Amino acid sequence: MSVSVNSSMAANHDMPFFLVKKDAILVKPSSATPSDVLSLSTIDNDYVFEQISQTIYVYQANTNHPNGADSDPAHLIREALSRVLFYYYPLAGKLKRQSDGTLRIKCNADGVPFLEATANCQLSSLGYFDGIDTKTAKQFLFYPETDSDDGYHPLALQVTKFSCGGFTIGMGLSHSVCDGTGAAQFFRAMAELASGKTEPSVKPVWERERLAGKPSGDPITLLADAASMAASPHWPTTDLVHGLFNITSDGLIKLKNSLMTEIENETLDESFSFTTIEALGAYVWRSRIRAFELNPDGKSIFHLAVGIRNITNPPLPPGYYGNAFLSSPSVLPVKDLHEGPLSNVAKMIKESKKRASNNDYVVNTLSFLETVRQQRMKIEGGAASTILTDWRRLGLLEEVDFGWKGAVNIVPVLLNIVAFVEVCILLPPCSLDPAAKGGLRLLVSLPRAAMAKFEEEMNAL
Repeated sequence: MSVSVNSSMAANHDMPFFLVKKDAILVKPSSATPSDVLSLSTIDNDYVFEQISQTIYVYQANTNHPNGADSDPAHLIREALSRVLFYYYPLAGKLKRQSDGTLRIKCNADGVPFLEATANCQLSSLGYFDGIDTKTAKQFLFYPETDSDDGYHPLALQVTKFSCGGFTIGMGLSHSVCDGTGAAQFFRAMAELASGKTEPSVKPVWERERLAGKPSGDPITLLADAASMAASPHWPTTDLVHGLFNITSDGLIKLKNSLMTEIENETLDESFSFTTIEALGAYVWRSRIRAFELNPDGKSIFHLAVGIRNITNPPLPPGYYGNAFLSSPSVLPVKDLHEGPLSNVAKMIKESKKRASNNDYVVNTLSFLETVRQQRMKIEGGAASTILTDWRRLGLLEEVDFGWKGAVNIVPVLLNIVAFVEVCILLPPCSLDPAAKGGLRLLVSLPRAAMAKFEEEMNAL
């Protein structure tokens, strides 16, 4: 049986399209795998991460495919998925939070839900998904409703084929099981097997006990600043919208130069400079507090996601695919953010990165997170909190080739938009736009009432 969906395009694409979906199937590992129940790390167990992160990968037609122009990407990817699950067998199991609050994954080889669909339009009519709206994008994603006592699937895939010969892969993956680096590792392994390799070049490693914290300290004391966080007239609300902003290389150079001009009279090392993430992080943080109109006598917090794979002692093995990053927070009064030199904000972010880059910081933060988890505490963020995460170097475009060359676009789809209001994602530019070379894209979710002011700030950049 097939399901047909008739839809109108995104606001910037006015041609309707028709989508035919086959029945979903469960793709099981190609060979027998261990039957086990696995624990997850302290970071994996964070309640904030218990959600399915969904992303669409966009591939153009390739008439020079080694198996010919008629090669079926859905069949190829389904077979590669089965083979890669032999190595990543926990992803074919079920995830469930236990009565004690911990997550466990039951490795029962249940299989990964997989759906094949066909669209009666060309990828170009959807702009290769660049700037696509969430309502349209979600039709190219699949995740089954689960009522099972065993838990829920940590992974689901939808492959949609277009009339031009291109296709999309919509992947839903539990953030509790993989971070961005881990997801990229899995995705590359699947592409390697699809392109003819007999095994992945990087073997997956579980070892979640390596990042298990020992509870200590009083989180009430550590969270005392929460009461002083600024409030916004635009928050809380469920009227939220996405914004995707293209930032050119010229804009980034201009921003960095302006920051260096501010500090030209300071005594600093000759090699001192601001990285893109430090400069842009400061600018985005200030832009968000202005858009939210936070009260000036309150505080705001900025979290930078810092990878810890090479910071732990000893370093995590190359194949580790769990969550391996921690927040590096910076706190400032809103008035200082709004009126003070932006270079001071960028320097603060630089210092927070340095502070987080040692094993003692990792151990202490894991202890704090484990204490919070065991006491079932929720750390609220919202309007006063900005979280910046960088997807630009995950290698998810040019490095992941299923035989149709690298993806031309990657699109995170934030379906649970309320959970992402704090999150700002840096993305590589769509590879089909020559003008975007050297730049990046910024994906944000904001209250509708705050988006116009944020757009004004970004346009100034």
